[in-house]
Amino acid sequence: MTADVIIIGGGVNGCATAYYLAKKGVKDVVVLEADKSIGHGGSSRNGGGVRQSGRDMRELPYAMYAVNHMWPTLSEELGVDVEYYQKGNLRMGKTEAHLKKLENLAARSRELGLDMNVVDAKTVKEICPYLSDEVIGASWCPTDGHANPMVTTLAYYKRAVEMGVRFFTEAKVASLGLYKGKLRRVILESGEVFEAETVIIAAGYESRYLARTVGIDVPLSTYFEEALVTEMQPHMFDIMLGCADGDFYGHQSKHGSFVFGSDSGLEEEIDMPLTELKTSSLTVSAGCRAIMSYIPLLADAKIVRTWGGWIDMCHDGVPVISRVDEVPGMILACGFTGHGFGTAPAVGLMLAQMALGEETVVDISALSYDRFKPVR
Repeated sequence: MTADVIIIGGGVNGCATAYYLAKKGVKDVVVLEADKSIGHGGSSRNGGGVRQSGRDMRELPYAMYAVNHMWPTLSEELGVDVEYYQKGNLRMGKTEAHLKKLENLAARSRELGLDMNVVDAKTVKEICPYLSDEVIGASWCPTDGHANPMVTTLAYYKRAVEMGVRFFTEAKVASLGLYKGKLRRVILESGEVFEAETVIIAAGYESRYLARTVGIDVPLSTYFEEALVTEMQPHMFDIMLGCADGDFYGHQSKHGSFVFGSDSGLEEEIDMPLTELKTSSLTVSAGCRAIMSYIPLLADAKIVRTWGGWIDMCHDGVPVISRVDEVPGMILACGFTGHGFGTAPAVGLMLAQMALGEETVVDISALSYDRFKPVR
């Protein structure tokens, strides 16, 4: 089966790329998803942050582009309410060391034009009176926000299908194939072969396995991120919350539940195959303790469910979004390190531009696959 562009991975970045390619007039786009459902991986298993604050300077420009030019009108464009709220983001601190870390982040972000400052305890309480008195300050970015990850992913999928994109689920890719030195073939485990002039690999950690089949490697590792959702609560606030030390992050959803991502704080490897998605009592309990210490009113809130998903962690903490010179026809989009949802509109647009040989809306040359050098 042939196509103009093949996208491997039906997550939010893959679906967004498919939509923007179709919008640009590409007639034959194919998306190959290994699972039974679209958005089964990290795209639907995150806290929904749409943030610019706390970003690495290499990814901040396109995070800002997404917020300034894409998220505000995305629901209207896709015809689905993606539950986007732009009410700001408090990244809280309880110690002077926390505040110093936040000020360093804010100072670097301001250099690139982001409205982000560190505010004192009094201002924190004015922004969100529900927070603990232990919070002595926070970084504040009024243009940050949050959205619904699953709804956003499926909204991109729905519009892409309506525009003629072909999606194949349970289509696990086994390897890639070259023809006259150019990436041309995508071979499924079933033996079926797809062919295209351009192949975009946006398959999370599996991207590393696939790139290796044609001699390309990027330093990715796996991390299992977990989240929880509470029972419905009275409306408290619409801002996004985070912590200087990354204890937890999250927000109150449109229907009243709180959605939080959290970390156990233990530097342990998860002894579990990538096909499993079992959550840990260690992570949930640690997350709940952290949440209660910052938002005391949630101490008695019941946990409705927990869930988790595998994240493709890049060695230097930012993604690889790049053409591959040694393998013409290949574009890599992987290693998003747990913060790829909020930038998905811009990433999808830029991947579509790259596939068509256009200049990307912002310079992402610092995210090239060949930036990693051996350590001597």
